[in-house]
Amino acid sequence: MPAEKLVEKMIKEAMERGEFDNLEGRGEPVDLSAYFATPEEVRLGHKLLKDANIIPEELELLREAESLKAELASCSTEEEKRKIRRSIDDKLLRYNLLKERHKRRG
Repeated sequence: MPAEKLVEKMIKEAMERGEFDNLEGRGEPVDLSAYFATPEEVRLGHKLLKDANIIPEELELLREAESLKAELASCSTEEEKRKIRRSIDDKLLRYNLLKERHKRRG
């Protein structure tokens, strides 16, 4: 069975099971304005990175910060919390510096 037909079959079965019934924005048009507001060369670059399973450093820093925030919630000592907060601050600072550098280039 061709891949397209297999995917269509899987989607149809999921629809029949109601797996798409409670999705956010169901029945509303998809807002693609942010996508088209992004310059084509940037979209192309992001697609190439995604297809190569390469995560931009900025995204990785945000993911790490979110992971640390979850870890912070389960900390029991103030010393652990302090270290994790410092790590979160370091990652967000690095993220902001990278974003600022990109702004200045563009």
